Amino acid sequence: MQFLFYSEWSVVIESFVLAFIITFISIPSLVEVARAKNLYDVPNGRTSHEVITPTLGGMAIFSGFIITVMVFANISLIPYMQYVVASTIVVFFIGLKDDVIGLSPLKKFVGQIIAAGIIIDLGNVRLDSLHGFIGIYDLNYYGGDMLTLVVIIGIVNAFNLIDGIDGLSSGIGILAAATFGIWFYLIGQYQLTIVSFALVGALAAFFKYNVFSKKNKIFMGDIGSLLLGFIMSILAIKFNELNTGLEGPWAIKAAPAVSIGILIVPIYDTLRVFFIRAMNGKSPFSPDRGHVHHRLLDLTKSHKKSTAILLSINLLFIVISFLLSGLRIWQLAIILFVLASALSYIPVYLVNQMKKKNPVIAKYKDSGH
Repeated sequence: MQFLFYSEWSVVIESFVLAFIITFISIPSLVEVARAKNLYDVPNGRTSHEVITPTLGGMAIFSGFIITVMVFANISLIPYMQYVVASTIVVFFIGLKDDVIGLSPLKKFVGQIIAAGIIIDLGNVRLDSLHGFIGIYDLNYYGGDMLTLVVIIGIVNAFNLIDGIDGLSSGIGILAAATFGIWFYLIGQYQLTIVSFALVGALAAFFKYNVFSKKNKIFMGDIGSLLLGFIMSILAIKFNELNTGLEGPWAIKAAPAVSIGILIVPIYDTLRVFFIRAMNGKSPFSPDRGHVHHRLLDLTKSHKKSTAILLSINLLFIVISFLLSGLRIWQLAIILFVLASALSYIPVYLVNQMKKKNPVIAKYKDSGH
């Protein structure tokens, strides 16, 4: 296939296209399998959909992503890539078991730690610097490992938690992976660019079916959300790692805070609901309808509108993060969280006002649900 490789950018485009095609042609078959085997997401009091929907979309995302990476990524240039593939397979089987027969939270958590351990200890993908945040630059081996583990588990579960309305997780994934991918390309990290755009391609194909298809509508399930969060955590870690000591026009001074800005919707919403649950004496992991996307859905009565609003907000934060990347980490982080808090309060306030005027708010009814 070398005759196709006219430039590094052409390989990136080819990786996007291949991942998109594989995912796109896989989903209709997976929908048929899910229907034949009754593998559905069944609506309940917390879910935002009203009809049973196949949940194997993550299998298509996994297939499109992993095949593309194996075809285009040069493992000899990035030795840790074999461990990325291995740990991704572990995450795939965790999600598969949870989607098909169910998996206890403890077992799921242990599985995530195993996958993270593979990429940290064998792949040597770890955070080794705080870039001067709270006066800390270099991290020792164990400190770096523990922080990396927390980041991976945190981002994985953040994406799992925001996967509550059509197109939100995949849309955020597209924005974030494309942002990381473009930056990797600008600094000459072409293999990571391929990984990023393989994920973008797979997610774009899924997004089409999840948001716009009625006949073959499908959810990504835990396979998809766990896989997405896991790959995204690796990209975020590499973004920070590569900025350590980087010089030149593409060096990001406040890389940790910029990473937060790129992933602001899942990170902020997860911290927000955990804090609210803890303040109410509940377990941070107890499910409810307190997420920002649930509040927006109550307000707009539309998955598409709610997703469009949150994707626009996330894109705005990405732009702000890069424009203000010359600030100190703590300064940018404060700006991002204050702005996120202000914006997240708006739908909550409006919904509360609606409830005061009409205590019995009818359940939304969106097209296709």
